[in-house]
Amino acid sequence: MAQTDISRLKASNRQAGRKIGGTVGIFLFLTLLGIFMALPIYLMIVMSVKPTEELFVFPPKFWTLRPTLENFNDMFESVRRNRVPFSRYIFNSVFVTASVTFLQCVFVSMAAFVLAKCRFPGSRLINGIIVAALLYQSNVIYIMQYMVMAKLDMINTLWALILPAVASPMSLFLMRQSIKQMPDAIIEAAKVDGAGLFRICWQVVMPNQKPAFMTMIIFAFQASWNIRSGSLVFDEQYRTLPTAVEQAASSGMATAGIAMAAAVFVLIPPMIVFILAQKQVIETMAHSGIKE
Repeated sequence: MAQTDISRLKASNRQAGRKIGGTVGIFLFLTLLGIFMALPIYLMIVMSVKPTEELFVFPPKFWTLRPTLENFNDMFESVRRNRVPFSRYIFNSVFVTASVTFLQCVFVSMAAFVLAKCRFPGSRLINGIIVAALLYQSNVIYIMQYMVMAKLDMINTLWALILPAVASPMSLFLMRQSIKQMPDAIIEAAKVDGAGLFRICWQVVMPNQKPAFMTMIIFAFQASWNIRSGSLVFDEQYRTLPTAVEQAASSGMATAGIAMAAAVFVLIPPMIVFILAQKQVIETMAHSGIKE
């Protein structure tokens, strides 16, 4: 009897040792993966505060001996030389980002609800088109976008940057997949109470889709903040902030520090939004369970 207890104790100790070893291994792997993913951001920040003579040292160093903000000053000075005030670029980017994020959330949410919970002829075909659209980058349809915007007489306006970005196949696919997980019994109960589709969408379905909604906001903000004017906008007064800082940093190798400073400057707003929205996503995922 005593030998049996000892053997069980040894077996449990070996099992506990394997669990601890596996936990330590996973922790080390995730730590290395996190360092690998954070390394580009760290290098970008370090290079943005390096003086010019340290940027071209070989082999390159992962730190700077004399940190400076000259690259940021040169970036702002380069942008100030344009005919348009720097505040105009900020306004254009904020307006485009806010408009795209708001319109995308409204229209994508309604379209996802209809595709997920309404039965109509051609619904499967439309869902297949949405999945196929995920395979194509926006660069593929630039010519078609230009033709449509030209027909609508929106070339050289901010709406030429906003309207094409509102239609997002990725956001629509994510919202549709999330709404499909919601029980049909809740929607049927709302119909019995006399609620219409519009009211069911915004007062019944969407309050239970906060994780997917916040994820869509993250994607929409990140994509719209990085919108560049391209071939749809020619006037300097309608150009966005990423376009302005890209122009300031595209003067050759001598402006490598300015390019890194511009990248850091453009990275800050999406990072702040991601951190704030990520907290909301985690909280809503923990409290948004739905059971029949």
